[in-house]
This record gives sequence, C-alpha cells and structure tokens, in this order.
Amino acid sequence: MSLENQELRKAGLKVTLPRVKIYQILEKAGEGDHFSAEDIYKLLMEKGEDVGLATVYRVLTQFEAAGLVTRHHFEGGHSVFELARDEAHDHIVCVKSGMVREFNDPRLNVLLNEIAESMGFVVTDRTLYLYGIHKDSIGKK
Repeated sequence: MSLENQELRKAGLKVTLPRVKIYQILEKAGEGDHFSAEDIYKLLMEKGEDVGLATVYRVLTQFEAAGLVTRHHFEGGHSVFELARDEAHDHIVCVKSGMVREFNDPRLNVLLNEIAESMGFVVTDRTLYLYGIHKDSIGKK
C-alpha cells in the first residue's frame, strides 16, 4: 500500500483517485511551498488529470477537517495549503504576487516564548504572518 493511501486511511478518508493525486502534489511540494486550490488544479490539468476545480476545493476541505493539511488565510481572501507538520514555522507573504514563503528562526521562537511568559502565558500554538513586497515584484504592476 502506498504512503498516500496509508495517510488517507489513517485520516479516515476513503482512497479515491482525486484524493491521492492532490495528496501527491502536496507531498512533493518543496520545503516552504504552499499551493492555492487553483495552483493544484492547474498542476492537475498540466498532468492531464481529469479533476475539476470544485473537486479540488472539496478534497482540500476534507483534508483540512481530517488534519492532513493546514490552510493559511491571508488578507484579500487568499488561501494556501500545505501538509500539516508538527514543527512551528512562520510565513512571509508578498502583497503583490501572493507568493508565500515560510521560515523558522530559533531567535524569534525564544523571543515569542519570553514575551508570552512575561505575560503569564505558555505558548501552545501560534500563527505569524509577515507581509511585504518580494524583490522580484518591486516595479511590477
């Protein structure tokens, strides 16, 4: 049994071709790559897969509910998905192109924990999004 099938079954999802294909795209994503539903749909179309955009949205929502993926909502209604992982990481978003990059800086982790502790909290989860303009987008319309 393939790894995708095992992960889908473990999450309580029936193994279907669209689910396997979408999971494979997310699994093969490079470190820090995040895909919108439209990105995944385009990749499927390029591979000649007959999976509609509505199916991609439905499968991603099912994956999110099952804890397989994490959805990140950004300003302007832009959402991207990545396979759920245990380690904490943060995101920086280009407000021009929509490109999303992730980062993990141990210094920031220490600082955020110190801030929380000084206020009487223990961090159990966090979400940090930085917004800016990527150097490749400067000057573009």
